[in-house]
Amino acid sequence: MDKKILREQGLTRLKQLDPQAKQTKERIIQSLLFASKEWLEAESIGVIRSLPFEFDTKLIFERGFHSGKQIAVPRSVGKKLHFYQVEPQTEYQLSSFGVEEPLSQTKIDALDLDLLIVPGLIFSLEGYRIGFGGGYYDRFLADFQGKTVSLVFAEQFDARWQPDSFDIPVQKIITDKVSFGEKGVDNE
Repeated sequence: MDKKILREQGLTRLKQLDPQAKQTKERIIQSLLFASKEWLEAESIGVIRSLPFEFDTKLIFERGFHSGKQIAVPRSVGKKLHFYQVEPQTEYQLSSFGVEEPLSQTKIDALDLDLLIVPGLIFSLEGYRIGFGGGYYDRFLADFQGKTVSLVFAEQFDARWQPDSFDIPVQKIITDKVSFGEKGVDNE
């Protein structure tokens, strides 16, 4: 199936999630993330400021700051993502995509990120994802050496597509049903 159609369907499904059910799913996924080896071992984490219909990342920021982890948020520059260290008091501005990007000037080298929480709209069980269509994360992941995890609602899985040669899968998916890792299902 065409990625553009799947992208639109995925966006609609996310926007139609019942708010209470969404919060329950987020709590399940957060508890799995915070207990995961990837989270526990990471000293620096890259994560987006989520849009209202996406997985809410506020608690990730709070838990990360409280745990003394370095948190970095992406800013799009041209066709690339650059990550900047943020603090609880960091100010943000809306990008042309409607995403909050940090005004911080402390750039973090991609090699210094231990864990990247990769967003997306549609996912395969193998870790491939369909994002918003800009290719920013696929370009970034091409050279990224750290761990990658996506936090995915069960409603975001769709097997009706094939990844392109340039698509790069995440190493682990944590969902409200089970989590999938490099060696298959990982029941944490």
